[in-house]
Amino acid sequence: MRFNITMSNDFEDNIRREWALTNGIGGYAGGSITGAINRTHQGYLIASLHAPVMRYVCFSKTNEKILCEDTVYDLSSDQFKGQQYTDGIRYLRNFTYDGTVCFTYHAGDIIIKKQIALAQGKNLSAVAYTIENKGSDAMLSITPFMNFREHSESSTIDSLQFLVTESESGFNLIPAKQSDYCIRIAFSEGKLSARQEKFINNLEAQTEVDNEVSGLDCAFCPYDVKLDIPAGSVIHFSILCDIVPIEEDRTVDELRCDSESSFDIVRSQLQYTSKLISKSGFADDFAQKLTVAANQFIAYRESTGYDTILAGLPWFTDWGRDTMISYTGLTLCTGRFDKAHDILLTFAKYCRNGLIPNMFPDNGQKPLYNTVDASLWYFYAVYKYLQYVDTQDAYDFIKNEIYPSLKKIIAAYKNGTDFSIYTDTDSLIHAGSGLDQVTWMDVRVGDWVATPRHGKPVEINALWYNALCTMDMLQEKFGENDKSYRKLADCVKDSFNKRFWNEKCGCLYDVVDEDDDTIRPNQIYAVSLPFTMLDNAREKAIVNVVMDKLYIGCGLRSLDPAHKDYHPIYIGSLSKRDHAYHQGTAWGFLLGAFIDAYVKVNGSTKTTAIKAAKLIEPVKAHLLENCVGSICEIFDGDAPHKGRGCYAQAWSVGEVLRSYCEDILPLL
Repeated sequence: MRFNITMSNDFEDNIRREWALTNGIGGYAGGSITGAINRTHQGYLIASLHAPVMRYVCFSKTNEKILCEDTVYDLSSDQFKGQQYTDGIRYLRNFTYDGTVCFTYHAGDIIIKKQIALAQGKNLSAVAYTIENKGSDAMLSITPFMNFREHSESSTIDSLQFLVTESESGFNLIPAKQSDYCIRIAFSEGKLSARQEKFINNLEAQTEVDNEVSGLDCAFCPYDVKLDIPAGSVIHFSILCDIVPIEEDRTVDELRCDSESSFDIVRSQLQYTSKLISKSGFADDFAQKLTVAANQFIAYRESTGYDTILAGLPWFTDWGRDTMISYTGLTLCTGRFDKAHDILLTFAKYCRNGLIPNMFPDNGQKPLYNTVDASLWYFYAVYKYLQYVDTQDAYDFIKNEIYPSLKKIIAAYKNGTDFSIYTDTDSLIHAGSGLDQVTWMDVRVGDWVATPRHGKPVEINALWYNALCTMDMLQEKFGENDKSYRKLADCVKDSFNKRFWNEKCGCLYDVVDEDDDTIRPNQIYAVSLPFTMLDNAREKAIVNVVMDKLYIGCGLRSLDPAHKDYHPIYIGSLSKRDHAYHQGTAWGFLLGAFIDAYVKVNGSTKTTAIKAAKLIEPVKAHLLENCVGSICEIFDGDAPHKGRGCYAQAWSVGEVLRSYCEDILPLL
């Protein structure tokens, strides 16, 4: 599970390579492999104050300097306004990711290993230093960059106002604008040295510059910590940082730290990572890497008391659609059946008017239900749960806790529910009207709707048929003798074949009744789902069209490049990005369904599996290109298909892992 990167010691070439760690309650850490902050949503501790939301940057990073005789080695890597940067990367010899991250620096006769980890289930960050001095006496000076801001905002000198108090092991910060919390930072040894310049301003994040915003931030740096490094010594040095609520008596306990404190957290995290791999049962290296990546999206939700799936790092929370699509890969393929159980239960409890939540907002308001497909994907998740956990207890759980909600969903979709969702006279599902955006192609800016798809979208009706067949399977298992689901499914199949086949293009319409012959990837689900409606010839034709026009290696384009509205590059201002998001940008999660469909139409043989494995080969290279060890949300539609959007996306990881372990590994 170790990623070794040969550094070119070039700041500009490596600033967009990133890393991320998570703590299982919505908190996370991240940065670039240069050591610099690359985007607003990065730091060594972004704490979740109300799991998994209310995420605040508390501890941005540390910078190091080595003073040895008359020489100063500045290991800092920071980008400042105007793309000016310090080049401490020239001392960086290695960067590794193994569930923790480690920077190894060589400066003169001194080697420093700086390892960063998060404690599971806590808003606690650990920085562990191993310092080996093969030369003369030296001193290490460490500058902690402190902060307190919502993770999508930026700080200024005016906003970074704290009550600062020294403790026996370090110092405490109470933010002026939220004085019911205290940020504590502790050091295992060394001396605090008050800084004359307590703010480092105009720190610039390159990803935000790419998006045509200033990307400027400020850090509060009240102290340096200075540590003597005697000649010939090897020293372990620890830093801990957390954030805790202040009790009513306004007292704060001291955060204790000794030389092994951070190393204990590092060891614990490495053991945790090892257990994840062991539980998955994978011997395959690629599957193991994705298993570790999968864990980053599973988080505890305080409001429900259960685990949920965060859609993407660093900014998304839990979305119903994303959860159900990524569910199988993240929980079932990795052997985490307890998590799978709880996630199904959470969404069943929040089913309203036959809809499961599209998202749980950050601000504690009621869930939003503006989606037609999340509820239909829920049936797919239930089907997969029973496929993987084929026990009587599993069936009892579904019958008693989940099945009633499934019945309500079917009834609501038949009779009509919110967002113009209803079953038409041809038994197909209609959804959306006006400014509604209820499918996954959901960009809307004011009154501009990029891809309205109102009517009868192709993947929605493929999912509708799949849901009805799943219900028919369950009613038979539960001894109900209810043939209505099968009867309706047969009607859907007949209408689907009549209405959706586009003879001219040799594939499916994207939407009917106002027939939309735009070639998009949504049709692949009419081939890939467990229950499908098309004959073999049509299925193979769809796969060939998608391969020819949409497949780009790490995903499928959202639009045919020949279309007049094709926008392939996702970069620049929000308006520019919105025009590309579903109009040319390629999506990683779609690769899972494509691999399913490819193997299905070409036969489940070793030869097919070898070819399918080559189709996902670009993903293996991608694991070292953007966020080390994970898969981006989206990719440019045109070569070189750079990763964009969230640097780690749940359904991208989940679907690639699922299709790899279901379609490829068993046949190799």
